[in-house]
Amino acid sequence: MDLFEKCMQPSRADQARELDIYPYFHALESRQDVEVIMEGKRRIMLGSNNYLGLTTDPEVIEAGIRAFEKFGSGCSGSRFLNGTLEMHLELEDALARFLRKDSVVTFSTGFQSNLGIISALVGRSDYVICDRENHASIYDGCKLSFGKMLRYRHNDMADLEKQLQKVPETAGTLIVTDGVFSMGGDIANLPEIVRLARQYGARVMVDDAHGLGVVGEGGRGTASHFGLEDEVDIYMGTFSKSLASLGGYMATSARVADYVRHTSRPFIFSASITPASCAVALTALRKLEAHPELVTRLRELSAYARAGFQARGVRTRESIADVPTPIIPLYTNDMVNTLATGKRLYDAGVYVNPVLPPAVPESDCLLRTSYMATHTEALLDEAMDIIAAELGRG
Repeated sequence: MDLFEKCMQPSRADQARELDIYPYFHALESRQDVEVIMEGKRRIMLGSNNYLGLTTDPEVIEAGIRAFEKFGSGCSGSRFLNGTLEMHLELEDALARFLRKDSVVTFSTGFQSNLGIISALVGRSDYVICDRENHASIYDGCKLSFGKMLRYRHNDMADLEKQLQKVPETAGTLIVTDGVFSMGGDIANLPEIVRLARQYGARVMVDDAHGLGVVGEGGRGTASHFGLEDEVDIYMGTFSKSLASLGGYMATSARVADYVRHTSRPFIFSASITPASCAVALTALRKLEAHPELVTRLRELSAYARAGFQARGVRTRESIADVPTPIIPLYTNDMVNTLATGKRLYDAGVYVNPVLPPAVPESDCLLRTSYMATHTEALLDEAMDIIAAELGRG
């Protein structure tokens, strides 16, 4: 059998191309901002994770330029060996202070962070228990580990307890959940997860890629939002969203961080974050610390968008927590309708992200919209009017 036979089979991508509704790889011709030029036309950007709008901040950009000039274009090595800059340590120390944890380990990407953390900590005799709507990188981290993975229905705490009851008393257990879920925009039931973890002797890890800069005191994330910073063992997060850069991190106790630094293959065998990316993340973090009003503004605009969709008769998913997040899914159900609606929106000047299986169940396809602290109400009204009109045509 030819290895490439699978590549020749009909695919969803082929079907979408035939129907002229293929949604991927649209090329930007401008900065990542609230309005962009994409393929020669102005589009309102409702598909970015640039939550605080810092990708265009002059201080953030200047920090990257200075680092590029001082340190060059890359580190050409692993953090474990020649690839550690003093600035990497400065970023880790600053982030540890901000998150009120003992220690931070940085990784080259957010995806790699989950691979590196979970695979290092979960061994052959251990269990890792995941919310079914966790990010793909968490699932791949579980596969890279040699432990046994169990899944519970999304935010279903009774089902989580059933999974915990399956774990032998002799096994170590890690419960992993997104803090703010990347597709639905809802928030994990962290108080109950922590309670069950205490009851069953499990550890808790929160993927706060979409929580940092979004929820919690000054944007400190999901655990801060619930007042559970001392109860969550590990935070994972990224620099590619609120911090306008590239990379990821783990925040935890000093001993756990030291263990991961010396055992995590994705950490040890990957080149370190580039100087410019490191400097940008550090400057964006300092900007977040100095300007908590950015987080407040993001929440105001997120609430404005939710209310605007409701007023226009557009159905969205609500969070279990009384805080609006900047991720608002619009349910379009089947694949063809999702892609067709997404293309009409794109042609009308609004960019959104279509979400298809395996990211969501077959019948729950959606258009993911996301918001920035630098949007304006007028721009959101323009986009929501277009969205309501196009969804009505579906």
